[in-house]
Amino acid sequence: MDLSVNTSMEEGRGVYNGRWDATEHMISSEQQNLPFPMYSMKDSESESQRQQIDFVLAYMDNGNLTHALRREEFEKELRDQGLELEYEQNRQLVFIKIHAPKEVLCRFCEIMKLKMPIKALSNEELQVSGNDIFEDAKSWFISLFKCAQLDPSKFPKREAVLLAEFSRDKDYLFDLADDNFFLPNVRAMIVDFILERQSEGIQRLVVNGVYSAAYPLHDGTYKQAGTTRALLYNEWASTRKWVKLQPLDTIQEYFGVNVALYFAWLGFYTYMLIPASIAGLLCFFYGLITLNSNEIGKDACSPWADTIIMCPQCDRNCDYWRLNTTCILTKMTLLFDTPATVVFAVFMSFWSVLYLELWRRKSEQLSYHWGLVGWDQGAEHPRPQYLSMIQKAGLLNFKIKNKLNPVTRETEPHVSFWSVRVPATMLSFSVVILLVLVAVAAVFAVVLYRMSMITSNSLFGKEMDSNQYKTFALPSVAAAINLACILVLNYFYDWLAVYLTEMEMLRTQPEFDDSLTLKVYVFQFVNYYASIFYVAFLKGKFPGYPKKYNRILGFRQEECAPGGCLMELSIQLAIIMVGKQAVATALEMILPILFKWWALFRIHTGLKQKDPIPSRSQWIRDFKLLDWSPRGLYDEYLEMVIQFGFITIFVVAFPLAPLFALANNVLEMRLDATKFLRHYRRPVPRRAKDIGIWKQILDALARISVTTNAFIIAFSSNLIPRLVYMKAVSPDNSDVGFLNHSLAYFNTRDFQENTAPLYSTFGNISECRYPEYRNPPDHPELPYKRPSVYWRILAARLIFVVVFQSVVGLFTMSVQWCLSGVPRKLRDRIKREAYLTEEIIIKREAERARERARLFANASRFANNVGDHLRRRTTNESTTINEEKNFV
Repeated sequence: MDLSVNTSMEEGRGVYNGRWDATEHMISSEQQNLPFPMYSMKDSESESQRQQIDFVLAYMDNGNLTHALRREEFEKELRDQGLELEYEQNRQLVFIKIHAPKEVLCRFCEIMKLKMPIKALSNEELQVSGNDIFEDAKSWFISLFKCAQLDPSKFPKREAVLLAEFSRDKDYLFDLADDNFFLPNVRAMIVDFILERQSEGIQRLVVNGVYSAAYPLHDGTYKQAGTTRALLYNEWASTRKWVKLQPLDTIQEYFGVNVALYFAWLGFYTYMLIPASIAGLLCFFYGLITLNSNEIGKDACSPWADTIIMCPQCDRNCDYWRLNTTCILTKMTLLFDTPATVVFAVFMSFWSVLYLELWRRKSEQLSYHWGLVGWDQGAEHPRPQYLSMIQKAGLLNFKIKNKLNPVTRETEPHVSFWSVRVPATMLSFSVVILLVLVAVAAVFAVVLYRMSMITSNSLFGKEMDSNQYKTFALPSVAAAINLACILVLNYFYDWLAVYLTEMEMLRTQPEFDDSLTLKVYVFQFVNYYASIFYVAFLKGKFPGYPKKYNRILGFRQEECAPGGCLMELSIQLAIIMVGKQAVATALEMILPILFKWWALFRIHTGLKQKDPIPSRSQWIRDFKLLDWSPRGLYDEYLEMVIQFGFITIFVVAFPLAPLFALANNVLEMRLDATKFLRHYRRPVPRRAKDIGIWKQILDALARISVTTNAFIIAFSSNLIPRLVYMKAVSPDNSDVGFLNHSLAYFNTRDFQENTAPLYSTFGNISECRYPEYRNPPDHPELPYKRPSVYWRILAARLIFVVVFQSVVGLFTMSVQWCLSGVPRKLRDRIKREAYLTEEIIIKREAERARERARLFANASRFANNVGDHLRRRTTNESTTINEEKNFV
């Protein structure tokens, strides 16, 4: 860099191309007597300001000699790689601005096998014939909603470009003369690749406190007109633009493929929730319309129900109660327990499969559009943390082998699979299983709490109506306690999962992310869904009967109301799902602001910096922002996948779940965008072909949901018993009298010892009812045993499960058969582009061969001419000598 020397060094800032002595303050080079010059940043026309800053490192100049030596060695390695470093000191805070010259970008672009745009072709050459019915349908559907279209003046449509893997030997394919050939996200990705693969990776140095931060720069403030950041903030992150489509290409160019892919997936998922929400609303409205005509609801609220005395719900302390007290609960249950629920369950199973198949097509299109077709994650270079652990393993005398990578064809170090990897993996998943059992134990503890509280009619010392208490208050409080346990266990397990995954010594970042995702999701699956599975499949299924209750640790099992446990399942699902989303949304809105205030407080009060930092430069403004998590978008994906489980696995219990998910996701999309643009430093762009292991998890959830919904309808609702009653018991094939038929009789003289009520407001009761299918006490042969109708109902339930799964399976096979993973039009276009690229390469190589042949021919002719000339000259000289001899 050719910059003027400045010996005054006002404001303590400077630039240099030589070694930085971090143990001294920046003063004049004459005063310091340094062997290299110090340069001023005050000249606004200096070359350093005209150069693009691709990355920034920051550290505190606190006089730590060890850190200074490590920085000196690290920065020397960066300069050896060809990077240009520019320094600026603001009191004790030093910024290192990194610029990657074009030669470095070309070299590492080839090493990283990045696909770059080749010189422009005409748009007609890239077009392929044929129509895609799904793309045509999508275009027609979107055209109906003009309000959702992006402003073409702000987000112009990107023309199709031809991409090819960069090669310096084929530089004629690429327009390297264009100053914008290497976009900022590509430059930042390449510089980060270099920073991470020195002797000490930059992340390790940041963790150890050698550097305070390492980040690429935003292109301005989020209020600065003319910047991409401000454009995205105003047109994408604003909640007022919630109805607009997302500018995915602009997001990809600013944040990188991995972030753009997340928002593409979230947006696609959110739009697909619209038909699911409409179907859920129709199911709910059907239950609402048919509520007053439902015979079960009529019976539960009729004068007849006032005469039905029900058996106590707990031992000794609970009194008898009248059936009509469940009137409201029964009606609320009937909102969801309708024939429409079966249709809705089939629809949601079909919807989940259709959504996943359409997303697979969408992800393939995005992968092609962003130049990732043919990119293999196995070609990724080893993680810096992996190489560091390999080094430590060598110091601990573990056997290290150098093996040839079959993808990259490079020799890489590997630890022994059997002596290191297998024991670490077994230990890791053993701990996972242990903690899963801890999560199950937490749910079991909440269940015991519910069982123990049944005997009380008060909650936190406040007396309540017994039926309302047991039906609404107790399940709600238990669900809230369960949600608190979930959040606490998640926080602890999250930290432990990272440590366990590091022990497995996984080579690449995708392998590490997939292993971590699997561990955390298995735990969170149990943590979030265990209590819901209990209510859906265990509660009230094996309670016994008043003469012989089945007990756990001396406590009676919980019983379902005469209308079934479906309403309680809805309460449990709504509290956990909506509560989790509300907490997560609140944290996403509040925590970034609080963390940012805390960082500024630490800076301005001297905890990190003695004097305030003026925010005149973009690198200083970005330094004050929150650091991007090394786990990236992991938490964002996890939150949405947990939600997907709620709206598929248990959706029949709460048909309004897709509607709540839709409302949450519309807000979530804009809040995430605001968070990334306003409160966080710009993340390092990463490559990703798809959403990784999350796709397999979504597929598994879709398959599990078919079975769970079938069992919930069959065993947690009254649909199957009511159909059996209508076909096999009712004289007129109606459901009149079904509620009475579902209640068994019990003689109060048969109570077990010390289980009958101590006192009763009903006087002397000789007979009570309970919701079961059992013979009456006066049955001549088998009192209190199962009647034949019970076995008919059980057989019908199992038949329903089989038929339901078969029907949905046929739908699934039809969808997968109709929708291939890659659209046909896209396959043809990929082949067309590969053909054009090969043609260009063949044409250019032929031209180069002809040019080489021409040059060789010219050189040969020139050599022949020179030889002829030399031979003639030699002949002439010989003739002259002979003539002279003859003359003499």
